[in-house]
Amino acid sequence: MHVPVWAWAAFVGGLLLLLAIDLLAHRKAHVIGFREAAWWSVGWVSLGITFAFVIWAWQGPGAAGEYTAAYLLEKSLSVDNLFVFALIFSYFKVPREYQHRVLFYGVLGALVLRFIFIAAGITLLEHFSFVIYIFGAFLLFTAFKMVRDDGVDMDPGQSRAVKLLRKVMPVTDSYEGQHFVLRRAGKLVATPLLAVLVAIETADVLFAFDSVPAALGVTNETFLVYTANALAILGLRSLFFLLSGLMEKFHHLATGLAVILAFIGVKMLLTDVWHMPIWLSLTVIAVVLAGSITWSLATAPPSDADGDGADGGAAGAGAAGAGAGAGAGAGVAAGSGPAAVTSPDAADSASDGLSKRPASQVGEQAR
Repeated sequence: MHVPVWAWAAFVGGLLLLLAIDLLAHRKAHVIGFREAAWWSVGWVSLGITFAFVIWAWQGPGAAGEYTAAYLLEKSLSVDNLFVFALIFSYFKVPREYQHRVLFYGVLGALVLRFIFIAAGITLLEHFSFVIYIFGAFLLFTAFKMVRDDGVDMDPGQSRAVKLLRKVMPVTDSYEGQHFVLRRAGKLVATPLLAVLVAIETADVLFAFDSVPAALGVTNETFLVYTANALAILGLRSLFFLLSGLMEKFHHLATGLAVILAFIGVKMLLTDVWHMPIWLSLTVIAVVLAGSITWSLATAPPSDADGDGADGGAAGAGAAGAGAGAGAGAGVAAGSGPAAVTSPDAADSASDGLSKRPASQVGEQAR
């Protein structure tokens, strides 16, 4: 697939324009409500679908199918990111009105990092064909780990990146509006919001190790993989606010994602034996994703079966809507005040009540 420079320039220019519009629309800190998040989500998803028709008209149905499969795959895997975002926001007690700003710059960094990961992955595949088997085996291992652990373990306060930030520059005891960095007594100091951003970016890097190889299992066209990733990631922020308080209901999503990763892993391992048609890949991904969501909504979470349903719902709302007045967080009470993260010792103290839990169980941590 030949992609001229103007196509890359047009797409990147469009991304920058969309990010500028988003930044202007949310220039004033405010809590993102359900209706606002719903409209933005519809807009982002519509954009992703429309781009599939653009690819169809430009490169044909085959390329459009590969893009759609990669987009749907990335969108489904991104949902698991939301549980980790909720955990991070709850841990640092981020006021809800500042959460969109953190996610905005988190997405901006993710767009750059994903391009680097995708370019590196495709370069490896082009020069060392056996790497596809390594990617396939890695996806199978990841799928097994997701089923065994039911998610991704993460302790935001103990992230090496966050610890490094505290060593590089001092961190204020409280949030200072939407500022990430301040100048005090002639010196630059970070606010807890910067520590949150570092934790978000670190989480995205970890997720990229799963999502990028999975996308390369669908197509190895750089343009298709990156555009699918970028357009799926753009809608992640509004999706987070849309699903706040509902995340604990998707208790079978991790199983569905594990099946999808295992499917892509097997597909990569069989690449020299059988070339799977793109329509089959797209169908399997769509059916498994829809099935896991339907299964989750049709059955009660394990906690509900034990008679703890009401507690589980409240806990989920507290974790997903982490911040000022949102409810109880993951081992840290989510009050109106910000978390003090001045030093590693302070962070260690704050994390005493935060056990490492699977990402898909964030909604249950406050019980």
